[in-house]
Amino acid sequence: MKTDNPILPLGYSDMPAGTIATVVTCLEMRQKPDLPFTSAEDSLTLRHWHQPDLEEYRELFRNIGAEWLWSARLTMSDERLASILNDPRVAIYILKDSGRRIGLLELDFRHDNECELAYFGLVPDSTGKGAGRFLMNHAIDKAWARPIERFWVHTCHLDSPSALPFYKRMGFTPYKIMVEVLDDPRRSGVVPKTAAAQVPLIDL
Repeated sequence: MKTDNPILPLGYSDMPAGTIATVVTCLEMRQKPDLPFTSAEDSLTLRHWHQPDLEEYRELFRNIGAEWLWSARLTMSDERLASILNDPRVAIYILKDSGRRIGLLELDFRHDNECELAYFGLVPDSTGKGAGRFLMNHAIDKAWARPIERFWVHTCHLDSPSALPFYKRMGFTPYKIMVEVLDDPRRSGVVPKTAAAQVPLIDL
């Protein structure tokens, strides 16, 4: 639908040097979906990660998200990050495969009557093997075990191409599209310059 006063002008817009832009899709579910049970490898275990060590958390965050240019928690001050991770309304889980840390699940209940799937991901060599479905089944169960009315998540085109279809299969429905402009974290060294080869690095 055409609008007379678009937030962004129609057509192309130049980006400031050192920045990247991404299209963000917000999705939600208003009730717990009736999903079929799927088996998982016996080696997979999920445990609550109570007040994680900041550097251990950042290491897992980086291992999972560098290829998708996750950077927010890597640039956050220790004080700010600790205030989130230690908040009793934020539930953090770690997925292990035979004792190895392969996945992160973070549920944010800080807003009344809703839960945000704040972070969800696997290390690259653990995708496509059923671990994501296992982790999401637990995410849905744990979110809807609380008295919420909405469970929501956002993803963007910097994420894996399979992320959006996966969320939809798991019962989320898109409801809003946004554009996010951010500093390219590869330029500052927050993530390696070789990360996210699918996103051109214009190093001016």
